[in-house]
Amino acid sequence: MAHDTATHDSGSAKKRIWNVFIILSVLTIVEVIFGYIRPRFFVETTFINTSILNWLFIILTIFKAYYITWAFMHMEHETKGLRRVVVWTAVFLICYLIAILLIEGGYIEEVYTGGHITWDF
Repeated sequence: MAHDTATHDSGSAKKRIWNVFIILSVLTIVEVIFGYIRPRFFVETTFINTSILNWLFIILTIFKAYYITWAFMHMEHETKGLRRVVVWTAVFLICYLIAILLIEGGYIEEVYTGGHITWDF
């Protein structure tokens, strides 16, 4: 009887690994296809000083990071409080870093396109 349970658990673990592999593969393939094709609408349309294509990459990357944390750190089996501490802290830090990169990147792009900025005292 224990052998049947072990086989069932092993089968469900393999199924889980394949599901995670397929989901992450599909998301990565979608990113690669959009990066290779670079549809004109997604590149030319901007939202908060960044193209929609970049936002698509950012959102898919955050989703993949969340899903990797959920699947490989076994967060679905943990308490609600621990899940929130681990996952939401990472999500907020990633969003903060993205905001900093977009703000500073916009400034650097403005300096390069507008010429060198000097300080007059």
